[in-house]
Amino acid sequence: MKIAINGFGRIGRNVFKIAYERPGIDIAAVNDTMDMDILGYLLKHDSVYGLYKRKVDVREDSFFVDDREIRFFSERNPADLPWREMGIDVVIECTGAFPTAVGENGGYKDHIRAGARKVVLAALAEDVDRTIVLGVNDDDIDSEADTYSCACSTSNCLAPLLKILHDSFGVEQGFINTIHAYTSGCGLVDGPGASQREVRTAALNIIPFRSSAAAAVGKVLPELADRLSSMMMWAPVPVGSVLDLTVNLQKSVSKEEVNDAVRAAAETSMQGIVEFSYGARVSSDIRGSTYSAIFDPVFTMVLPDSLVKVILWFDNEFGYSTRVVDLAQKLI
Repeated sequence: MKIAINGFGRIGRNVFKIAYERPGIDIAAVNDTMDMDILGYLLKHDSVYGLYKRKVDVREDSFFVDDREIRFFSERNPADLPWREMGIDVVIECTGAFPTAVGENGGYKDHIRAGARKVVLAALAEDVDRTIVLGVNDDDIDSEADTYSCACSTSNCLAPLLKILHDSFGVEQGFINTIHAYTSGCGLVDGPGASQREVRTAALNIIPFRSSAAAAVGKVLPELADRLSSMMMWAPVPVGSVLDLTVNLQKSVSKEEVNDAVRAAAETSMQGIVEFSYGARVSSDIRGSTYSAIFDPVFTMVLPDSLVKVILWFDNEFGYSTRVVDLAQKLI
């Protein structure tokens, strides 16, 4: 399978490193408007995950990773990229700049017009053919669909647990609060922004913020649409997030029954997606995890008889990027 990556930021570079190790994936090209030498440096040097184990060279219009050539382009409009000539099977769209199929400055469907067979967006998107959270609605993958969204890191953590709870006990309604590591969209110092709280430095503050997680879950678990509400708090850590989920269930349950249901799914239908772990984790321990969600059974709480709280850890960069590559591989 021949892929191209559009956008070489935090997610794009993690997608690259994961895909590079996968048998059967040929990373043919990267497109980004940033200077190629800087991007090569950032691929090798990562302040969160450390030095990349592969040799990285930049020569003329290509990256060379362990002597494997990856073409580099710097086009702003996806329609101008040579995907047809290169025989690209899947473009992984990681810019976050194209949330719609068409737009004044281009849209994600321009990758299809440029000759790619499929597009996977590493973001929520409008009008996409399918939104997929692996482990939840894999059956919605359709050979006739061209464009896919892998939702977001929070919904990839949340939706598998909601599916387990809903299939086992029935979810009546729920509330989600994500304590999320800051991202490149947050400020390192106080500065201009769209609202009062988001202008404050994320490196020194816990910042309450809006969240689209509940709406995203409704796309992959439509039976739970309009039953959930969500918020988030930016936290002053560079990676490693935790999700606090509180639900009213349709059945009376015990803490042991909830934990047993999650353990059983983690060992079967959600294997590789959900980890069940009694390890005394903190956020830095999550760094580099490939799971969508790490369930922490110690903190499962039940109030008589159907109000339940669970805690889920996730690496909002590497874990999510792993699912993006997994989804791309399922399409071809």
